Amino acid sequence: MAESFTFSADKAALLEPRLPPTVTPPGSGIFVTATFTTSLDSSLTLTPGVHTHLSGPESYAMTHYLRSRHAAILVGVSTLLADDPALNCRIAGAGLAQQPRPVVVDPHLRWTPRLTDKVLATCRRGAGRAPLVVTAAVASDIPEAASRVLKEHGGKYIQIAAKPTGPDGRMRFDWNDVFASLRSEGIASVMVEGGGKILNSLLDPAYHGSVDSVIVTIAPTWLGQGGVVVSPARVHDASGSPVAAARLKDVSWHPFGDDIVLCGKLQAPQ
Repeated sequence: MAESFTFSADKAALLEPRLPPTVTPPGSGIFVTATFTTSLDSSLTLTPGVHTHLSGPESYAMTHYLRSRHAAILVGVSTLLADDPALNCRIAGAGLAQQPRPVVVDPHLRWTPRLTDKVLATCRRGAGRAPLVVTAAVASDIPEAASRVLKEHGGKYIQIAAKPTGPDGRMRFDWNDVFASLRSEGIASVMVEGGGKILNSLLDPAYHGSVDSVIVTIAPTWLGQGGVVVSPARVHDASGSPVAAARLKDVSWHPFGDDIVLCGKLQAPQ
């Protein structure tokens, strides 16, 4: 049985201004929270594809509380393949109503859902929900067996148009399309957890207006060079000079054990 966590009411109160409303007004858009845990050198992991535990117990419990307050949690397929996460909420006493819907961004169908995957096993025992998989693949390219496994658990593929960008030519989504598709599925709030490529693309100035809250846990450690770093693409002003890619406003800092939790909102691009 997976470990469960408790999170005190006083700590929850510190985070409340940064979280989605408990009641979503009709016709409102999706509430987006970007959240991750980083080292002092902005690294998420020691090296690509290797899970690295950074959070202390207090901030780890906070992460599960945040999950309980969002309708969905979103990760990239690289995170799913590297970590085999359960993608659920383990706050003590949390029922299915407090479990977020996992969303996996998988443009190229790199993940083949199997019964042994932790996210699906967690769903079968009633401790989580089945994932939605966002892909650029057309219906005929989605393996029938993979689609069937997802449907049997209550999940499904969501097809969104994408386009090749960057030197690698890989398909990438417009975040506004992703969030609109999730809202059409009845998801009122989503917690974007990573990994690095997902977070760096979301921190592009084009999407700052789509992100309602940023919550970053900073662990008191350096991982060293070669890790997966949260560092969005370079931004230049009209004259070609480099400027800050992103900055937070309305900032607050909260100690959670040895970690520091930074909360804020992205400033609109200048």
